[in-house]
Amino acid sequence: MLDRPYILAETTWKTVQATAYEVAVLPWGATEAHNYHLPYATDVIESDRIAAEAARLAWEQGSRVIVLPTVPFGVNTGQLDIKLTINMNPSTQLAVLNDIAASLAQQRIPKLVVLNGHGGNDFRQIIRELLPKHDLFICALDWYRCLDLSKFFDEAGDHAGEMETSLMQYLVPELVLPLKEAGEGRAKKFKIRALREGWAWTQRDWLRATSDTGVGNPKAATPEKGQRYFEAVTEKIAGFLMELAKTDRQDLYG
Repeated sequence: MLDRPYILAETTWKTVQATAYEVAVLPWGATEAHNYHLPYATDVIESDRIAAEAARLAWEQGSRVIVLPTVPFGVNTGQLDIKLTINMNPSTQLAVLNDIAASLAQQRIPKLVVLNGHGGNDFRQIIRELLPKHDLFICALDWYRCLDLSKFFDEAGDHAGEMETSLMQYLVPELVLPLKEAGEGRAKKFKIRALREGWAWTQRDWLRATSDTGVGNPKAATPEKGQRYFEAVTEKIAGFLMELAKTDRQDLYG
């Protein structure tokens, strides 16, 4: 058996019943096309691996963190016309997260972190609705927003670009096609100024906005860049988990 007591899927009841967990981490991804060269499970793999490594670092420093199985489906309402992209509506996410929160609260797990790896997921309003219902601290973080990507990549990209490609080249090189197979990740911008500048918002129609489902050119990606970023982002998230673990959820303000 693997010696990873911070991964629930690999942990037995013998260990669980003897451990006073302080923080549960729920990685949440998506199942969607990622240009021509990355697998549909890219967001799932990235979130799963980042959660596991951050939890390992926190666990080794004495924080009792447990990583729940990764949710593989995200909000993809703008990509339903792309074959085998699987959509989970926000209302379904609310129902799923409500059930998980209810379970943890009943079991006296005090804190839950939703570790999000998909741009279409937004848990803020869901958390607002759930917090009054459960005796449980809940927060969410987007791991891809934790660091300044310009310090790691020439042009990080938004979807299947240099950042994601580098990360996947490092984590699961066997699942990444050669970069000569990748599209250039060109994306069209909105014609309407407010939408283009970001002070008005609507979702993108992915097939109309992109040529290969990618947003950002992956050509400069390398596994070395992916490793450097992975180590930095997991270290930062681990620091957050450790700080959260030792903080009284009834005493969050100073």
